[in-house]
Amino acid sequence: MQIKKEISDELQQNIDYLEQRFAKCADIIKKQFSIGKYRGYHVYLMYTDGLVDAVMIQDSIIRPLLNETLEDYPKSVEEWVIESADRKQVFDMEEAIINILAGNTLLFFDGCDFAIQVSSKKFPNRGIQSPEQEVSIRGPKDSFNESLRFSTALIRRRIRDTRLKVEQMQVGVRSKTDIAILYMEDLVHEEMLADIKEDIEQLCVDGILDGGVLEQFLEKRTNTPFPQYQHTERPDKVASGLMEGRIAIVVDNSPGVLLLPVTLNVFFQAADDYYNRWETASFARVLRYISAMIAIGLPGLYIAIANFHTEVLPTDLILSFAKARQGVPFPVVVEVLMMELAFELLREAGIRLPGQLGGTIGIVGGLIVGQAAVDAGLVSTIVVIVVSLTAIASFSVPSESFRGAFRLLKFFMMIVCAIWGLYGYFLGWLAIAIHLCSIESYGIPYLAPTVHGGEEKDYVLRMSWKKMKIRPSFTKEGARRRQK
Repeated sequence: MQIKKEISDELQQNIDYLEQRFAKCADIIKKQFSIGKYRGYHVYLMYTDGLVDAVMIQDSIIRPLLNETLEDYPKSVEEWVIESADRKQVFDMEEAIINILAGNTLLFFDGCDFAIQVSSKKFPNRGIQSPEQEVSIRGPKDSFNESLRFSTALIRRRIRDTRLKVEQMQVGVRSKTDIAILYMEDLVHEEMLADIKEDIEQLCVDGILDGGVLEQFLEKRTNTPFPQYQHTERPDKVASGLMEGRIAIVVDNSPGVLLLPVTLNVFFQAADDYYNRWETASFARVLRYISAMIAIGLPGLYIAIANFHTEVLPTDLILSFAKARQGVPFPVVVEVLMMELAFELLREAGIRLPGQLGGTIGIVGGLIVGQAAVDAGLVSTIVVIVVSLTAIASFSVPSESFRGAFRLLKFFMMIVCAIWGLYGYFLGWLAIAIHLCSIESYGIPYLAPTVHGGEEKDYVLRMSWKKMKIRPSFTKEGARRRQK
């Protein structure tokens, strides 16, 4: 932690200190020049190259200073010479240094015990693009990018209400990462808001480079595969969450926003659900719940039946399974495990490879490896079908972080089914249900509204908009009604 140092009224003393702090920093631009009618006043200007609008600095700061006579120095400089509305006085040297590194321009004047900070930020960033992970057929096509101010602007564009509050702070001893907390003042739970603010303020780390890092530091429980924050790259989803009383955390340099609190249900909701008719949306959502059960339990169920309980299947189907497994040298557990691990390898390879090549490797690799394994007699065709159905089912869930939990629980179910058969299958689901009941997100049960009550018209089935008159349990008491 740096010792607090006030800005001196002797310019050379400030220059010496800044030169020492910014030694071997080639990206810091430093310029000393004289201003006034007889060039009798000295100014020291500093900014970070690449993070500022150089044209704005030249036209709105340097040129006016050089052209004015400055009869009333330094008051005239601050009040009307600098052609920028976003400026302020800075008296602390550490604050000045942080602002220089954040993309602002700092002006130090001879005889003044303060510096003038002028906003000149122009960060290199991507333009507004379509979401890559949360694709929708209907609805807005814009997504967040790595700029914090762009992200907050996309939210403000959708909620033109002064009750939408944006509080900004910095996290990271070295990175000084900007973080914005957004909430609706009249809808948010005050205790929840105070809790998240306290958690962020207590963080003492070198740096926060992405929202995923902040999420892992803030989560209340680390011994669960289920995410405790919702990560989204869609501004419309964040705006909808804010109007339900939820809190959004925007992290600079992160192309996504964190929403809290969360329940199991929010990870099954897609943007299309609210832009399509309620019948279609309800059908799609029920399909996602079924897909989640298939993604977690299908491989384990096949192991349990094939190893222990073949009598539960019709005779023709048993004979078909037996014929498919003729010549396979491995037990069913090893067979399924081999194919599941092979698919996980292909999925990782598809993610890491660039562009269209990744998708090609995933599809072609899966076909080639599956067919080659069957032809070689290493696995049966039934196992290839089971693994393929499991993979397809897992991809139907909209949330990427939530799908990660399925990848782990799938192997857990395979192990318990290999040991106890169908008894293990049902015990595995019971263990998952008990675990989910034990999770809370800032006082909201993970299984709400099943165990907590609330808006049940936007749960497994989504009713029409005219019937969804009550906000979910995220909203504070007394502000639950959203329609008259």
